Amino acid sequence: MTPDFRLDRTLSASELEDVLRQVGSERYHIRHPFHRLMVEGRLTRGQMQAWALNRYCYQAAIPRKDAIILSRIEDRSLRLVWRERILDHDGDGASPGGIERWMRLATGVGLDAAIVASQRLALPATRFSVGAYLTFVEKRTLLEAIASSLTEMFSPQVIGERVAAILQRYPYIDEDTLGYFTPRLTQAPRDVDVALAHVREHARSMETQQLVVDALIAKCEILWTMLDALHFSYVEPGHVPPGAFVPEAAS
Repeated sequence: MTPDFRLDRTLSASELEDVLRQVGSERYHIRHPFHRLMVEGRLTRGQMQAWALNRYCYQAAIPRKDAIILSRIEDRSLRLVWRERILDHDGDGASPGGIERWMRLATGVGLDAAIVASQRLALPATRFSVGAYLTFVEKRTLLEAIASSLTEMFSPQVIGERVAAILQRYPYIDEDTLGYFTPRLTQAPRDVDVALAHVREHARSMETQQLVVDALIAKCEILWTMLDALHFSYVEPGHVPPGAFVPEAAS
């Protein structure tokens, strides 16, 4: 296999999983400079607000993404387990889902809920990236769409690092504000088990395995691009696009 993850032979299921985990170790956004600044406690309140506001666009799109995938699944047993992802983020009408919990984070760092929900102050690159992800799961093969969700293999690591660091280094943020992350520590591994089992079963040729690897790379690049935009706009050089969120000077 080459450094850009081009396969030169058909892999066993366990070898394919190893490659996918290697993709995450090299390409997941836990390595991004913006994330590193966050966990080191070096972001201002305004920069944390920009992160929460822009990330909301992605969080709000997750159940739409999963609804697209669900509509493409012919296997009833897989549909039954996949629909749990939609409930996780949309809620069930009685208990809040991930979108509501992320809004609690956004308002907890001082943002107005209506402004966050409107998404109108999000960076253009954020909206473009989220749209690209929705298009990806709609237009690519079902195998690729499911494989793109496997960034969840790496989310417990980033959550563990992020939550501990934020609570330690940002005194205006408490555990209730970060309530989004606790359920994800159990939901994400459950979702990974389902998606990974599907990938291991259906990616058996070099060609389909390459599609799976490339799909995970594409998802990592989408998440990386979103942090690139935040870093460019709010850290260095600090060029905020017209019409996007501008933190207060005191932040």
